[in-house]
Amino acid sequence: MHQESQGAAPVASAPMRTAFSGGNEDMAGAAACARIGQAKRAYSVRRVQLSEADRLTTRQRPRAGDLVLARVAQLGLHQHLESADGRRQRLWPGDEIVVAFGQRYAPDQFEAVVPDDLLACHLVAGGGIAARVLTRHAGVKPATQIEPLGLLANARGVLNLRDASLGQSARARSPLTVAVVGSSMNAGKTTTAAHLIAGLRRAGLRVGAAKVTGTGAGGDRWLMLDAGATLTLDFTDMGFASTAGLAPDEVERLLTDLCGHVASSGAQCTVLEVADGLLQRETSALVRSRLFARHVDAVVFAAPDALSAIAGVDWLRQRQLPVVAVSGLLTASPLASREAAAMVDVPVFTVEQLATPELLQRVLPRMEQLVERARRAD
Repeated sequence: MHQESQGAAPVASAPMRTAFSGGNEDMAGAAACARIGQAKRAYSVRRVQLSEADRLTTRQRPRAGDLVLARVAQLGLHQHLESADGRRQRLWPGDEIVVAFGQRYAPDQFEAVVPDDLLACHLVAGGGIAARVLTRHAGVKPATQIEPLGLLANARGVLNLRDASLGQSARARSPLTVAVVGSSMNAGKTTTAAHLIAGLRRAGLRVGAAKVTGTGAGGDRWLMLDAGATLTLDFTDMGFASTAGLAPDEVERLLTDLCGHVASSGAQCTVLEVADGLLQRETSALVRSRLFARHVDAVVFAAPDALSAIAGVDWLRQRQLPVVAVSGLLTASPLASREAAAMVDVPVFTVEQLATPELLQRVLPRMEQLVERARRAD
């Protein structure tokens, strides 16, 4: 990781004060509403009714999930802002955007935290996450710089993603729950999950999907919907811009509630994606928990190479989790697939194979019974 305080000049070593930072006055009324209404809105804030905000305040320190109106100061890695419907909105210096504060844990990009002030910070994810970068990967551009203009607020306080959360669900789960976990970012987890969804759908089953951890962005959700999921939810639906920094019990509640909402929609199968890798703090705590073991019937492990696959399967086996297959990026290489297959005691499938109902019925528990039940119901 590239330390922002070493080598190149820090991105925000001397933060600029914005038009409102550090002041005692709020912008309220028509002026505030007009600016909020004209701003580009991010995917992360899609559930919040921005019309409820009638002022911009700089009197409070930001918290994770708080909505902020910010001005784009200098473009960096993220030059587009994903909208609620998935469109990539091109950003220009001077644009005003509505995003949410949240932490970022991305070894391939940024480590970033929610600042304790409204001085200049960064857009650290295209889905609309504001944070202050601590470190970045040496191979990526510096983050896009933004200047917070004020937190969106009304008489009740600052608008936060939790205000629009789906809330607690019934304590239920689908008859079959398959989790996709991986060794790291960019191991092919979402692609693996999407092909699983396609295979289950082709078998005639109703499939729901949920992304339990990660950073707010819609790309994974859209891919799962395109694969045939009848409902796809993620942690932003539960009021979190990201899950980095959450306590283990909060992440476990996310798992319970997301599974409950998907099951309540009538899904016969739930495909879960757990972001990042097994060594990431929140992911590791969740996958090691008793709750995860109770909720999950099968685990598919996504890996970028054979050694990661071997280590990941061993890690899961040591914790007595029901790993049934390896897939992911490594299966783009027949050689890497053979290396892994020679060393693990579960099958190694390409993502295309995962979309085959006949193959899935051989490795997923209870799937054959579910398919037969679905056929009788038709």
